[in-house]
Amino acid sequence: MVKRTSLEGDACPIARSLDAIGDWWSLLIIRDAFLGVRRFSAFQRSLGMAKNILAARLRALVDRGILTTEPASDGSSYRDYVLTPKGRGLFPILVALRQWSEEFDEHPDQIAAALVDRANRRPVRKLLLTAEDGRTLAPEETALAPR
Repeated sequence: MVKRTSLEGDACPIARSLDAIGDWWSLLIIRDAFLGVRRFSAFQRSLGMAKNILAARLRALVDRGILTTEPASDGSSYRDYVLTPKGRGLFPILVALRQWSEEFDEHPDQIAAALVDRANRRPVRKLLLTAEDGRTLAPEETALAPR
């Protein structure tokens, strides 16, 4: 893995988040974990990554507290990779990325699946940014304020 500059101490929370998440391979690993992938070999099959790169990404996600390992659920000697609460907190980010692509992709007909509510199989409503009083906020209606 190419050594990159750490953004861990950056004052910007977006930069700090990117430092914790890593890169696009890491987001795809996290996506697969949400889809139920738990084993190294299953991640490798799904993503087609070189084993050394996958091992480094998984190790980094474990080190950052996004994934944890636990004994395999089938009792074998393998280890399963499982999302932690910190990792599960990334779900809205993945949904936002998915919805952005569904809206702006040049070939939306090539997107293989839609995100639906498991209970009623209806599409999930687009994520919106809302104020404390429930109003939907546009970018120009927000500002940064010192803590």
